[in-house]
Amino acid sequence: MAMMRYPYFASSLCLDGSAAPAPIEYSVQRIVRFDEVDVLEIVWHGHYASYFEDARVALGEHLGIGYSTLYRERVPAPIKQLFVNYHRPLVFAERCRIIARLHWCESARMNMSYKILNAQGATVATGFSVQMFMQTTGEYLTRQPDFYAAFCQRWKQGQIPPSASAGK
Repeated sequence: MAMMRYPYFASSLCLDGSAAPAPIEYSVQRIVRFDEVDVLEIVWHGHYASYFEDARVALGEHLGIGYSTLYRERVPAPIKQLFVNYHRPLVFAERCRIIARLHWCESARMNMSYKILNAQGATVATGFSVQMFMQTTGEYLTRQPDFYAAFCQRWKQGQIPPSASAGK
């Protein structure tokens, strides 16, 4: 399934001139809870960022670059930018699938794009986030932390499967 590739993530080449590896995709499923809908009986717009987070956290943990690793390595990676594009609403008890894609980047950050599909496979929302690696003192890193650089090396060498999904 093709996902919109934002200009933010448009690079198709590595710094050494070789082709950038394909994005790594991970998906999770969930059911809309009652406390997530508003007076219009649709999911309140602010919850879509949380849905993106569900898939982003699962992808990170699956790949060994999630919050537990960031914490262990003492490398905070806060969200620097978040964008959501709403296509159609979700309603109470509706099933959806959230897809997160990690895009290749050789800077000290993680670029993710997202897509939420309803049970019929229609696109509900798309978006992206940028997480910047930081020092514990609050300054942004100027190069990837060692654990992430090692992960990127494995990715570039084709040692990371391009997609997976959590249980249905």
